[in-house]
Amino acid sequence: MSRSGQLTKLTQIQGRDRVRRLLWGVVRLLIYRPTPVYMHRWRCNVLRAFGATVHERAFPYPDAKIWAPWNLVMGSGSFLGPDVNCYNVAPVHLGCDVTVSQRSHLCTASHDYNDPKFPLTGAPIVIGDGAWVAAEAFVGPGVTVGSRAVILARTVVVRDIKPGAVMAGNPAKQLRNRIPEEGNFEP
Repeated sequence: MSRSGQLTKLTQIQGRDRVRRLLWGVVRLLIYRPTPVYMHRWRCNVLRAFGATVHERAFPYPDAKIWAPWNLVMGSGSFLGPDVNCYNVAPVHLGCDVTVSQRSHLCTASHDYNDPKFPLTGAPIVIGDGAWVAAEAFVGPGVTVGSRAVILARTVVVRDIKPGAVMAGNPAKQLRNRIPEEGNFEP
């Protein structure tokens, strides 16, 4: 499917979610955000109450900004680190043992600049098992990051990343493949 074919116009979704987003904003401010870092299970339960699919061994940090919990999936051992901005207008799926490091940005939305009305569009982000998104990296709409891939600090990713690739720069360029673990990795 072409990149433009992946993007979905979101005007109807946007209006329907305003009340939920408002309620989530209040709960995030009063109940989610003030918790100590070690209270991951509590935050997982709060996210689940808002429709997230979060494994009991996931680690969302209190200052991770999650726009729409109902569009979030976190596998076992996955982390949304300090000050991560998860702008998940469309779904964000973190596999098992995924680390999204501090101040990274997962952005599922954009605008259709070819349309005079400039509507909001979105496409899901999928980050495969064992991948690492390092500090202050940006992952854009419609991107799939393969398992065990590494997105180095401040890298801008707007295209799919192969499993095991080590990426850096703006735009992201592959530096090399990770060294496979014995019997656990197929490049």
